[in-house]
Amino acid sequence: MSAPCVTPPGSLLYDASALRAIEHATLSRAADPAALMQRAGRAGWHALQTAWPQAQRIVVVCGPGNNGGDGYALATYARVAGRDVCVVRLDAHAPRTASAQAMCRAFETEGGRVVSFDAHLPDADVVVDAIFGIGLSRAPDAETSALIDAINSCGASVFALDCPSGLSGDRGSAPGAAVRATRTLQFLAPQLGLQTGDGADHAGTLSIDALGVDVDCVAAACPQARRIDASALHFWLKPRPRNAHKGSHGRVLCIGGDTGKGGAVLLAAGAALRSGAGLVEVATRAAHIPALLARWPEAMACRTDNATALATALDAADVIALGPGLGQDAWGHALFDETLDAADAESRPLVLDADALNLLVARPRRLPAGAVLTPHPGEAARLLETDTAAIQRDRPAAVRALAERWQAVVVLKGAGTLVCAPGGLPWLVAAGNPGMATGGMGDVLTGSIAALRAQGLDAEQAAACGALLHGVAGDVAATHGGERGLLPGDLIDVLRACANPEPSR
Repeated sequence: MSAPCVTPPGSLLYDASALRAIEHATLSRAADPAALMQRAGRAGWHALQTAWPQAQRIVVVCGPGNNGGDGYALATYARVAGRDVCVVRLDAHAPRTASAQAMCRAFETEGGRVVSFDAHLPDADVVVDAIFGIGLSRAPDAETSALIDAINSCGASVFALDCPSGLSGDRGSAPGAAVRATRTLQFLAPQLGLQTGDGADHAGTLSIDALGVDVDCVAAACPQARRIDASALHFWLKPRPRNAHKGSHGRVLCIGGDTGKGGAVLLAAGAALRSGAGLVEVATRAAHIPALLARWPEAMACRTDNATALATALDAADVIALGPGLGQDAWGHALFDETLDAADAESRPLVLDADALNLLVARPRRLPAGAVLTPHPGEAARLLETDTAAIQRDRPAAVRALAERWQAVVVLKGAGTLVCAPGGLPWLVAAGNPGMATGGMGDVLTGSIAALRAQGLDAEQAAACGALLHGVAGDVAATHGGERGLLPGDLIDVLRACANPEPSR
């Protein structure tokens, strides 16, 4: 049931504290403290030229700190290159650091214009956001909010340096007004908050420039997550041995589908089959069995009108997926208690979703080792006795807290899905799209994770790989017809292809 733990390819993601530590270590070795800022300005200018080669009118909006200094440096390079450049700032945002002041003087020496913001920005092909970067952790004040609103409504492409101003690069949320960038160039190392929660909507297309800092300065910093994308699938989903048989790939039991909710457990079963489980059994209401067998004749059906009928199926299962369509009435309560008692007694791997999570909140209990929980933000809020806004305000903290509170691997679904084991480094899943925000998608995820667990991955690896496989399948499915109207069944149709990635070369 277990396989060696592997670390797939992927980049480490950092928070503002780590970036400041990298910057401090770099500056402590530098003869000229302003050199790093000059490099940032040059990198920004090169990235702007690459993305918008025809841009002639460039407005750079500068703040008072080092992010503003990066903006002045970029403006200088752009002016030397012959572009029409104007720096805009609030009266209160004159440069405060020595390096930023030096960059401002260099720009003015080149004949550059610095003007005060007066409710509107000058016409531009590209507006550069260099107000705060990672330097703001609270909501902007009223004047700055008006400036940010002007950037967002100007109609030009917006290029953010380091981090869109107003967005938390740590938490992936915006406590107030925040720049919505077309592109963001990160400096030194990639940031977690730009890839989860509100991050994707504000950061746009991401790129990074390490600014030539020593590798050991980055290696000494503390990462906050590991990013994985489609290229990581082949690390977990290896070609099968030629002498494999159905028993080699585990037996998954999907439990759920109260009256009127049979579709949920059917989706979970289909996903488990298409994700490679050797055997899949479904414990559900008798009324749903004909539809199940019509759609998935490969599945075994267990009529479960009471908890007693479940015992044999529980004994035979290698992994149990509990929750899709389970409901919270007497039937769901009985199956929930019976399943958790059996899993606890036999240390049976569990994947809990949907109403199983709601029942867990109503009847808290210790979970067997290796359990996987797959909450959306609303369910996560209930599991932590808070509200959805608090979860979304700091998704990285929420997934770590959930893992610790329930001593389980947690998949916090949503934009920039996060996976975390107790005390572990979270995984950021760089796959998936807004079309997947529809009922039943979580049931597909539950079935996929259970199938991967049955095939030998441990709980953390199965959760990370399952969430990635689910997101990749969603992206592939969306290429056929678009995101709007995407259905869970569309993912199941492409899961088999996605679960058999080309081997790495």
